[in-house]
Amino acid sequence: MTMLLEKAFRAIFPHEDPAQVKREYKLPESINFSLRVTSDGWFVVTMPDHPGLVTQANSHQGLMEMVNDAVLTYYDVPKRKADIVYDRLNVGNTVIQYQGQLQTKRV
Repeated sequence: MTMLLEKAFRAIFPHEDPAQVKREYKLPESINFSLRVTSDGWFVVTMPDHPGLVTQANSHQGLMEMVNDAVLTYYDVPKRKADIVYDRLNVGNTVIQYQGQLQTKRV
């Protein structure tokens, strides 16, 4: 049901270009974060440059989505504008790449 609602929402409000969203809302080009893995396998992210910003996820894909959601919320970016503006996270020697399908519109 959630996926169906998401698809309907995006049909009405397509994603805007991530670069445009970053410019419009003055988001940084890249973000620094601290990542910790809990004993039960959850990823917990804090961002030293963004006081109070904390998020967690239980998968790489979820981590990507939650980090983007946390940053977009921190900068008051409306949900209709974008879900993903940072499509890769560098974690030590590992790169986590967003695997979802972005539907963008040109403005």
